[in-house]
Amino acid sequence: MSQPVLATQGPIAIRHPIADGCPPPWASGWGQDQYGIFAQFSLPAEDRDWVTQRLRWIPPGSFQMGAENEPGRDDDEGPVHTVQLTRSFWLFDTPCTQALWMRVMGEEKNPSRFVDPQRPVENVTWDETQEFMERIHMLIPGLQLRLPTEAEWEFGCRAGVTEATYAGPIEILGENNAPILDHIAWYGGNSGVDYDLEEHHDSSGWAQKQYDHTRAGTRKVALKRPNAWGLYDMLGNVWEWCQDWYAGYSADPQYDPCGPPEGRYRVLRGGSWFGDARLVRSAYRIPAHPGSRDAYVGFRCAAVQAD
Repeated sequence: MSQPVLATQGPIAIRHPIADGCPPPWASGWGQDQYGIFAQFSLPAEDRDWVTQRLRWIPPGSFQMGAENEPGRDDDEGPVHTVQLTRSFWLFDTPCTQALWMRVMGEEKNPSRFVDPQRPVENVTWDETQEFMERIHMLIPGLQLRLPTEAEWEFGCRAGVTEATYAGPIEILGENNAPILDHIAWYGGNSGVDYDLEEHHDSSGWAQKQYDHTRAGTRKVALKRPNAWGLYDMLGNVWEWCQDWYAGYSADPQYDPCGPPEGRYRVLRGGSWFGDARLVRSAYRIPAHPGSRDAYVGFRCAAVQAD
């Protein structure tokens, strides 16, 4: 394990959770690299290597949530408002993979259309993510997973960046053509480039693609460039469920927002392999019924750090 030091946020030093050499009780490995602090857990799998999932430590902080004057912006992305997150948290560094899903839920329970252990699990409902996390709680004592709140998700996605993507501002040249996304995301413009599964979606009719392709689907996680906190596929590949019920924004400052107490729809974030370029932005959000499932919807988990 590498020896971690104090993390920083601007000029302020923030004491991170393993600064004293005491990792979370669930961690099978931990350390610090160019992206910051990480910890990971592992589960044995039958007839194959152990399944390991890394989580990144996200420090507390404030940011401007939402967007205004961005290409492709929808009205529900505003008003832009200040959000203060007062507690650190851990976040999966990739969407939940099919390998991890099957280890927890059972080999026969993989709902994914595009079958590959290293691809994101998809075709999962919000309700099924809750069952997954309940089961993992029983397998790994002390690991209390949940979905990230919408504010945590956007804060983690941005990683300090105020532009439309964590790679910078977006220029949309066509419905499925935004060159900045090619470095960081699988989306409608590139998700069929060198596609490698027999199972596929016919993408020949998709308009104005960045690259010409005729067969598309999800891709293996962590092939594109991560953001500054070491999080992969926050944009593109699969939409990700958030914990919150969907609601409109207020211009008032928010502290640790978690959405309304009830509602009809949950929140999806991040865009997908199936998505137009304008959907693949840090601020873009859509409502979805918690029982709905699609081959472009997955999730990643968060865990609260006990301070």
